[in-house]
Amino acid sequence: MPSSTGSTIRRVATALGLALVLWSGSPALVLAEEAPARGSNVGRELVLRALSLLGVDYRFGGNNPETGLDCSGLVRHVYKEVSGLVLPRRSEEISRAGEAIRRDQLRPGDLVFFNTLRRAFSHVGIYVGDGRFVHAPSTGGEVRVESLSTGYWQRRFNGARRFQAEVASAEESAFARAASGFSAGAASGANAARSKSVADSPWGLFDRSSATPPSLVPVSLGATPFSP
Repeated sequence: MPSSTGSTIRRVATALGLALVLWSGSPALVLAEEAPARGSNVGRELVLRALSLLGVDYRFGGNNPETGLDCSGLVRHVYKEVSGLVLPRRSEEISRAGEAIRRDQLRPGDLVFFNTLRRAFSHVGIYVGDGRFVHAPSTGGEVRVESLSTGYWQRRFNGARRFQAEVASAEESAFARAASGFSAGAASGANAARSKSVADSPWGLFDRSSATPPSLVPVSLGATPFSP
C-alpha cells in the first residue's frame, strides 16, 4: 500500500474514532448540550471536516491538505469547505472578525486563539467540544487534537470567536447564487423548448402552447370552394 494512501486511511480512522467518542453520549462529554439547535449542524460539520485532516503535516503558509497546512491555513480551509466563508489569512486578522465569546460559551466549530509567539492571537485552532481543539501546531508537527486544560494552552489562551452570522450570510449568498443559476437555466430550457415547439408546429409559427390555433380560412381553387 502506498505511504500516502496508508496515511490517508489512518487519518480517516482516527477522525472517525474521535467523532464517535465526541458524540457517544457519555455524561463526561457534553457536546450535544453545547451545540444549540441553530447552527449546531454547521458546527458539527466544521468539527468533522477538521478531524478528517488529522495527521496532515504542518507547513508554514500552507493552504492545501495535500502539501501541508499551518494553523490559519487549516481554519480557513475547513470554514471554506464547509460553509463557503473565506476568512482572513493570518490568525491575528481572523481574531478581529466574528463575535468575541468567553471560554465558557464555546461551542463546536468556534475558533480559539493563543499567544504562542509572544504576540497576541498568533495561533488559532477549532474547538471540537469537551474542552478540546484541533490545530496545526508548528514545524515538524501535524494536525492534532489537544486539551485546553493543558497548562501550556491555559497560560497562552487569548480568547475565542464565533462566526455564526458570517457563516449564515455566506450560505445564504451561495444559495442565492445557486437559485439564480437554476432559474436562468430553467428559463433557457423553457425558451428552447418553446422554440422547438414552434418549429415543429404544422402551422409554421403556430405555438402549440397557445390555446387557439389560427383560423382556417377557405381557399378557392378555381370556381370550387375548398376548405382544408
